[in-house]
Amino acid sequence: MNRRQLLTLQHGASSSAVAEAPPAVLTGLTPYTGPWTETEVIHLLRRTMFGATKNDVNYFVSVGMTQTVNELLTPAASALPPPLYVYTSNYADPNVAQGATWITAPYDSTANGYRLKSYRAWWISQMLNQPRTMQEKMTLFWMNHFSTQTGTVNDARYCYAINALCRANALGNWQSLTKAITLDPGMLVYLNGYANTKTAPDENYGREMQELFTIGKDANGNPYYTESDVQNAAKVLTGYRINGTTITSYFDSTKHDTTDKTFSSFYNNTVITGQTGAAGATELDSLLTMIFGTQQAAIFLCTELYRFFLYYNIDTNTDTNVIQPLADVFRTGNIMRLCLCCRHC
Repeated sequence: MNRRQLLTLQHGASSSAVAEAPPAVLTGLTPYTGPWTETEVIHLLRRTMFGATKNDVNYFVSVGMTQTVNELLTPAASALPPPLYVYTSNYADPNVAQGATWITAPYDSTANGYRLKSYRAWWISQMLNQPRTMQEKMTLFWMNHFSTQTGTVNDARYCYAINALCRANALGNWQSLTKAITLDPGMLVYLNGYANTKTAPDENYGREMQELFTIGKDANGNPYYTESDVQNAAKVLTGYRINGTTITSYFDSTKHDTTDKTFSSFYNNTVITGQTGAAGATELDSLLTMIFGTQQAAIFLCTELYRFFLYYNIDTNTDTNVIQPLADVFRTGNIMRLCLCCRHC
């Protein structure tokens, strides 16, 4: 499956269609061979970027469809500069000079509020000044997918770090990103992972990891996984802690549950053998391999991508013609380079 084929998710209504009339999928993943004019470019950029400037439209019309898709699926060439201390003339951050970045500065409860405002303004600026790639739109997708709350995390440094993580991996491997998110300090705070120990296992992240991040529920709202799967995932994830100085996470083997973890028939009754010492951290890799080995994981993410980039309602026709074949492409390719857009979608 090439990138051009990924330009072919077609249905019969525009993005302005009313909710009462969901679009009908016509051709699924059939390669798009129609015209490539300003109309198609504008539609594509509205899907994959935050709107389209006249210069962007003219440029992508001139380079043709194949190069357009290639460029949209290519991350920005250079890393973004971090947010800076430019809060207000009425406040002086005790740890950061005016015009310098605060992302690794010591935590300060008063400065934190100003830093959070700085972070929000910085992120909005990235969306407004987006490069010619869908990296920024995918950053928003992943930030919604692996959602946290600044009020709960309550540390601007952590909030920036997870945003930077999503941006750096926006067009990369989903399993690798999920592992990085699992170990991210902000996520460890938000879903109590830092407090998950063998003597007091916390199921919060083990549940959300399956329900919201990787597997989901069926059409009737019933989970594919079991409560026992949640409990055993929590045991696998015991022992991770946060270094607030370096803004990193680390594994404390003394807090890790070393017993074997047996999962349900949905996961083919997989047993993750308990490991001692530093090897306990490898259980996370086993957990992710098990989860991403299911067919449902690919279906879940392709469904989320369709709803984000195309349309929130997925009927049987859409599921048959788009979601299922797209999940097959995703599963066999094991990549996260999807462009869900075309003239008619």
